Amino acid sequence: MKLVVISAGLSVPSSTRLLGDRLAAATAERTGAEVRVIELRDLAVAIAHTFTSGFPGTELSDAFDAVSAADGLIVVTPVFSASYSGLFKSFFDALGAHDQDALAGKPVLIAATGGTARHSLVLDHALRPLFAYLRAVVVPTGVYAASEDWGAEGLPERIERAAGELAALTAGLSTARPPAQRDAFDVVPFEQRLAALRPTA
Repeated sequence: MKLVVISAGLSVPSSTRLLGDRLAAATAERTGAEVRVIELRDLAVAIAHTFTSGFPGTELSDAFDAVSAADGLIVVTPVFSASYSGLFKSFFDALGAHDQDALAGKPVLIAATGGTARHSLVLDHALRPLFAYLRAVVVPTGVYAASEDWGAEGLPERIERAAGELAALTAGLSTARPPAQRDAFDVVPFEQRLAALRPTA
């Protein structure tokens, strides 16, 4: 099983990366998954270039391939202006332009970090709708970590609960579909569904 962490943290060290690492460790402990971390900070120039050239470079293509091949994703962004960071959004915009089905049916755990607990709603008003639009399967528990949450009660429990949900979802989806179908998610267009309902003469 392959687990990919997308971290949009900009600083070194980064609380965003730290949260991603803790979520990945808790998930891997349950699944034995191979974990890969993609630091968007290192791909910022490549992401910008793909919008102007229309083609991702080698490093960005490798990141896209890793996301497409993953059995599950953990996505973590810092909060800027009460929403996800521009770098975070740009990566998924570029991914969608490269392969619009890359996240279809894929389990995703959403997480965010910020300076105050007042931004915790970013999980539900920004991140969850984004990944629903991309047709990912978002786990019920999102994890938000404010500055005061580190070392305090509550955060470890949220991490464990979210990791358990992601582990159960990835295991369930990987066994529910035949191997040949695990890399593809068939979506029937709405028009085709309507046509199937029309009475035949």
